Amino acid sequence: MANFSIYRDACPTIKNMLLLDSEGKRVAVKYYSDDWPTNSAKLAFEKSVFTKTQKTNARAEAEIAMFENNIVVYKFIQDLHFFVTGGDDENELILATVLQGFFDAVTLLLRNNVEKMEALENLDLILLCLDEIVDGGMILETDANIIAGKVATHSMEAGAPLSEQTITQALATARDHLARSLLR
Repeated sequence: MANFSIYRDACPTIKNMLLLDSEGKRVAVKYYSDDWPTNSAKLAFEKSVFTKTQKTNARAEAEIAMFENNIVVYKFIQDLHFFVTGGDDENELILATVLQGFFDAVTLLLRNNVEKMEALENLDLILLCLDEIVDGGMILETDANIIAGKVATHSMEAGAPLSEQTITQALATARDHLARSLLR
């Protein structure tokens, strides 16, 4: 068991990923740590981190802040605020890479129309995006193109009509159907 903890400690982990609006209200959030055991504790953390960061200018580049023994990396666009939180012993560059992957994947999925109403209308895609990036605190993927591609594949499998798919998506769907029929 001791060997497992060595590997787990060596692997960077994410405590939460937050997407808040310009008033600090939740758009999409995922917690991977028990540091905030209740919903009220989570809401209090979100309010505190929003209040601490709202006056900064994190629009061009990501900013980094220490907050309650955590490193919070954040970036704003339009009326959305993106946050990634790790422990105080995590590498800021890794956290910033996760944030950038999240930010860029959402930008791709929302077709560069990154604002609150569009995010709410496509909340399912954003939640899938979070699932593709981090699972249980472990970082799975940071490349925005791969993340957006996997999310688009999930949403296609959910039954998007062929007329609403791009040619690439339609070909991928046809390839998958062919592969399934050959395996029968």
